[in-house]
Amino acid sequence: MENLKSIKDSIINLINSTLSENILDVVMLPASGSSRVYFRIFTEKKTFIATYNANVEENNAFFAFTKHFRNANLPVPELLAISNDKYCYLQSDFGDVSLFDYVKKCVKNNNYDEETISLFKQSIDYLIDFQIKGNKNMDYSAAYPTPSFDKNSIINDLNYFKYYFLKVNEEISFNETRLNADFQKLADYTMDAPSDFFMYRDFQSRNIMVKDGHTYFIDYQGGRKGSLQYDIVSLLYQVKAQLNENHRNELLQHYKNKLNSHLDVEEIKFDKYYNAFVLLRLLQVLGAYGFRGLIQKKQHFLESIPFALKELISLRSNLDFPFEMKELFNVLNQMDLLLNKYEHIDNEKLTVTVNSFSYKNGGIPEDRSGNGGGFVFDCRALPNPGRYEKYKKLTGENVEVQDYLNSMEEVHRFFDMTQSIVCQSIDNYLERDFKNLFISFGCTGGQHRSVFFALKTAEILHEKYPNIKVVLNHIVQHKNYVYETE
Repeated sequence: MENLKSIKDSIINLINSTLSENILDVVMLPASGSSRVYFRIFTEKKTFIATYNANVEENNAFFAFTKHFRNANLPVPELLAISNDKYCYLQSDFGDVSLFDYVKKCVKNNNYDEETISLFKQSIDYLIDFQIKGNKNMDYSAAYPTPSFDKNSIINDLNYFKYYFLKVNEEISFNETRLNADFQKLADYTMDAPSDFFMYRDFQSRNIMVKDGHTYFIDYQGGRKGSLQYDIVSLLYQVKAQLNENHRNELLQHYKNKLNSHLDVEEIKFDKYYNAFVLLRLLQVLGAYGFRGLIQKKQHFLESIPFALKELISLRSNLDFPFEMKELFNVLNQMDLLLNKYEHIDNEKLTVTVNSFSYKNGGIPEDRSGNGGGFVFDCRALPNPGRYEKYKKLTGENVEVQDYLNSMEEVHRFFDMTQSIVCQSIDNYLERDFKNLFISFGCTGGQHRSVFFALKTAEILHEKYPNIKVVLNHIVQHKNYVYETE
């Protein structure tokens, strides 16, 4: 991937060459689970969303689907411009509020209100339009990575679960040969479900935007021809939504009633295959959480694991297949072993991670929380204790180095300015119920100035905000501390 400056320059060039708009600001949006990079473009008249993605095949799928869906009057973004290399594109902006924002409030209040349920039903109505109208005359040749949800796709999802979740949790024992055989049986069974429909692939509340009471839809570039069940399952079993069985049944019945106006739900044996797709989706989701959370160390994916485990454990008693899958059920019956392991990861507090690092050795640390990065403060313009022999073997944790730096007026000014910026963000993050903030202080060697500021920041934040969790990492020294009020 290009560096962010190059990406921003490409996007600005695209706007200047295609839109007669005066750019006021370009703001990077929080990272999602993909490698795509999103920006909000502010102009004098309106805002736009700019996307950078080096995967041209995936982009081509998005372009083709967008054109098709807009011709079918489905509420998807308007594609405004595409760069010559097809790495960057501009689309209309539906704002910051997703259906998941409504969901989070309901989960927090332990109650799903009528407005949110109504938005779910509106989304379901449109889902059927995507599946039926979206499929009509659709050219799937541009679909990425495959034109249909075929047997290979199903096996790939099951292997995703096996390699990125099962094999990285040593508590689970299984016979891989027998499990592979069961995967084949499950894939063959789900392939029997009628599949001449558009499958959105990731139809969940984060990909449904809400503006002026209406729902709009994004992130369908992974779509392909497939079954009906997969998408409604993806919505109703989004694990962090924590829909109870009554609401789930109400919404599923709403889906089937609406679907009946297009085809006979009984005739296509919708219910026969439904739980198989619930199982398939939950296994795929755990594979994704394993990869993004356990492998890539992204916090919010780790936090989702216990929710997915609970859904899978609850599902076990409702699974009834006309054939045996002993090894797969052996695996499912061991999922309880992992609950205690992952439940403590659920982070209800705002976690502020404060790092000291070396520009010369390692560079700016990566934010793996899923928040997309945070503040980086460069301490190299401040007096350097490392130039004096008596401080060379010490670090910013030593009193002698701290006394030296505290004697400098410019050090105090620098600290006051950084704290003002950081505290403004923390106040805002607490208001908006955000979970992660990333702060890094860098100096040449990552030993004196950066350690001093990271330590002082962590201590002040812990004192000022006793309700948050502060994690302090001195990267060069390989030291870690946690400040948390129980």
